[in-house]
Order: sequence, then C-alpha cells, then structure tokens
Amino acid sequence: MLTLERARELNAQAVTEDHLILHEMNVCYAMGAMARHFGEDEEHWQAIGMLHDYDYEKYPEEHLAHTAEPLRAAGVSEEDIRAILSHGYGICTDVEPQSNLEKSLFTVDELTGIIQACARMRPNGITDLEVKSLLKKFKDKKFAAKCSRDTILQGCAMLGMELSEVAEICIEGMKEHAAELQLAGA
Repeated sequence: MLTLERARELNAQAVTEDHLILHEMNVCYAMGAMARHFGEDEEHWQAIGMLHDYDYEKYPEEHLAHTAEPLRAAGVSEEDIRAILSHGYGICTDVEPQSNLEKSLFTVDELTGIIQACARMRPNGITDLEVKSLLKKFKDKKFAAKCSRDTILQGCAMLGMELSEVAEICIEGMKEHAAELQLAGA
C-alpha cells in the first residue's frame, strides 16, 4: 500500500512549483480527514491526495495522460493509480470514481481550492473559518472562479453527502495543518 512517505518521494521527482506542492498538501490533508470520516486508512488516503497531480506541472494540457506509466514503474498499485486517475473523470479521463476514496478525491480537489482562497482572505486564516462563511463564497461564482462548483457538487452527490458536510470535514482536516499550509493567518 502506498505510504505518505513514498508519495512525497515520488512527488518530489515530478513537482517543483510551490503553488502546486501547496495544492497537493491541501488535498492530502483534506483526504486524510475524509478517510477518518469513512473509517479508512488516513495515511493511505493522504498519499493519494499528495500524488494526485503528479504529471500536472510537466503536462498541464495533458493532465493524467502521463501518470499511470511512471507510477506503475515506481511500484504504485493499479488500485492507487486508478484512484488518482479518477479525479479527472469527465474532465480529462473516463475513469469514473467508484470507491469512497475515489469520490472523495474527485470532490476535494476543487473544494480545497475554494477553502484555501477563503482562508487566505481572513485575518486568522483557516483557524476560525466556518462552513457558513465558505458557503457564501461558494455561491459567488467570481470568487476562486477556476474552482469548478459543478465538479464539487457532482462529487458530493456521488458521496451521498451535502456540500456543507464535506466542507466541514475538509476545513477541519486542513486546520490541523494550518501553519504548514500557510493558512494560519497573520
């Protein structure tokens, strides 16, 4: 099974841009919180989150087309590769999310972008961010405009969860790592 340490090693070989590393860490910690919610292996889900944009820096226009082979060669399991590929469902892959792991990654990838943007606007960062504040920003399509609300809502529907519930889980998971995520505020 993929460990967080191994995911960090693999990621370091492919991702060097600070903003991409930060995004992967946001997704990593949100995925850990989702794993806790579902009673699953937190570190494993974090590892998947850490590696989800493995090929994005080198191939932004062909995202996920250059992920499977190098990860397979590095010994990553087919199940874990499938989970990573599934977050691009309907966007750049046809790998439909099936498991709670896959559905969570599909959902939190975009959601963490809105959470991060919202937290950055606040004096105390994410430390006192409440779901109701996030939901207000979520409704404003101009705020964090690149984050697909449709994808997030589609993912929530796949999970059979309300947006507010998923947002709460992700915010709490990210709060635990606020300083590392540069979201602790001024």
